[in-house]
This record gives sequence, C-alpha cells and structure tokens, in this order.
Amino acid sequence: MEIIKQDSTFLTNRLRGFLLFLIRKGLGLIFLLIAVSAISFTLVHLSPIDPIQAYVGADMMRVSAEQREAIVQYWGLNDPPLMRYWHWLSALASGDLGTSMIYRRPVLEVISERFASSLALMGAAWLLSGLIGFVSGVLAAMNRNTWIDKLVRWYCYTLSSTPTFWVGLLFILVFAVWLGILPVGLAVPAGITSDQVQLMDRVKHLLLPTLTLSVTGVAAIALHTREKLIDVKDKDYWLFARARGERGFTIFWRHGLRNVALPALTLQFASFSELFGGAVLAEQVFSYPGLGQAAVEAGLRGDIPLLMGVVLFSTIFVYSGNAMADLSYRFIDPRMKEGRRS
Repeated sequence: MEIIKQDSTFLTNRLRGFLLFLIRKGLGLIFLLIAVSAISFTLVHLSPIDPIQAYVGADMMRVSAEQREAIVQYWGLNDPPLMRYWHWLSALASGDLGTSMIYRRPVLEVISERFASSLALMGAAWLLSGLIGFVSGVLAAMNRNTWIDKLVRWYCYTLSSTPTFWVGLLFILVFAVWLGILPVGLAVPAGITSDQVQLMDRVKHLLLPTLTLSVTGVAAIALHTREKLIDVKDKDYWLFARARGERGFTIFWRHGLRNVALPALTLQFASFSELFGGAVLAEQVFSYPGLGQAAVEAGLRGDIPLLMGVVLFSTIFVYSGNAMADLSYRFIDPRMKEGRRS
C-alpha cells in the first residue's frame, strides 16, 4: 500500500508539473507573439517600400490619383499606424489574419497551403541532418585524432561557414546541369496539370532542396555530439568498462549512447530557427513554392497581412521546437526520475 501511495503521489506531481509547464509555455508564447508582432509591424511601417507601388507593380504609371486613393482606402493604409495595428490585432483575436494583397486570398489559407510544401522539405532535412550529424559526431569521437575525426571536423567547419544559397547553386550545377539526373527547381514538373503529377515527380524535385538543407545543418549536431562523447570517454565508468575489455560499439551502446543522445536530441529540436531560415534561402534558390518563398515575396511586394502572418507562424514554429527540446529533458532524462526512487 505504501508503494502504491508513493507511485500515485509521484504521478500526481509529474502531472501537476507538466500542466504548469504547459501553462508557462503558453503564456510565454502569447507574450512573445505580441512583442514580435509589434516589432514587425513597426519595421514594416518604417520600411521604404511603398505598398501601393508594390501592389500595382508595372502598371503604376497608369493608375490615376483617384484609383490610388481608392486602393489606399480599401486597404486602410491612410489610418495611423497604431490604429492599423489595433485593427489587425483585434481581427487576429477572432482568428482572422486578413487577406493577402498578392494572392487575393485569406492569409491563413495561403500559409496553410505553403506550409504543407515546406513541411515536407524541412521535415526530411531535419531528420536527415540529425541522423547524419549524430553518426558523424559519434564516429569522430570514437576515432579521436584519426583521419576520420579530422575529416568530420573539416567537413563541419567548412559547411558551417558556407552560405546555404551557395551550396544550393553548387548542387544545381553538379546534379542538374552537369549530370542531368535531378530537376533544376520547382516542386513539380512544369507544364503538366496537378492530376498528372506522380509521387516520384515530387520526390525528385524535393531531393536537391532537402540535400542542401541537410548538409548545411549537420555541423552543429556533429560537433556537439563529438565533444559530449569525448567528455564521456574521460569519465571513470568508461575507463572501468575499457578495463573490463569492452570495446567499439558495445561500450558506446552501454555507456555512451544514453549520455549523448539526449543533448543531441535537444539541440536538434532547438535548431528549428536555423532550419526555417535555411529553408527560406533554399526555396528561393530552387523556386520551391513553400512558406519561405511566400515570406520573401510578401516582404518585397509590401504584402503586410501575409508578412505578418508568416512572422507569427514562424515564431510559433521556432517556439514549438524550443518547447519540445524542454519536454525531451522532462521525459527522457533519467535524472528526472530520481524523485520516484527516493
């Protein structure tokens, strides 16, 4: 009965702590969104880009003063900035992000459609870069000061200082121009209807952007895993295991994996901001119709509703990655279970 009571108390405390964690993260997200939206709105207002000229485009010379005034009235651009921000914030509270000036569609609809494309790209790149980075870091640490270690470090230092767009252009030159085995860009083949697009067509167009994001995202996780495993190898329990005759994969599986997997997983979740930033550049290089390309178009053409919507959505995306990194410690870290044993 005493053991059951202790288990019940432990579960209750864990549940209470989890609920407090969710409440704290939820409130933090709300305050963060308000701060980010206010700063973004201020920067957009101070931007030298004329939203009317960006909206009309090449036909600006044909637009009369009356037509320009009608456009200003329609989009409410003549209102004071504080009033415009308040109207936008009030509409946001009711779930309305406004209408995109470029696509003439609800912002939420545009973001949902574009994020579906970006999710496949970022998800594949996130998994691939995490797996390659973790394995590379382990191999470098297990073969410290050998040619394998030097090769992994050279690769990481080189790729961490290489711009994503340059890597994308290099891959286009090699795989699309010289070898001709992969398409240059876009998400589907040009000139065919959507019902004619097959799954393999989408996969082929996804390979180069995914490869670009993956190879540039390996460095952080590989170097961090290498340093953590080298630190573990200096511990007494590792030296004792080696004295007992454990070598290679066996000693890593028993004494190294648990100590380096959690920091690597946490760092991988925390890399959502770099992942999203890299996706913006990769989508521009490959003309991939994702959320990043929509953000660039909204910024260049003065589409304030779409730009604000993308800013909020990217903030939620990055914040979610950091929250999942915190959750990984709560559910995976064995030290969190010490209270139960005591």
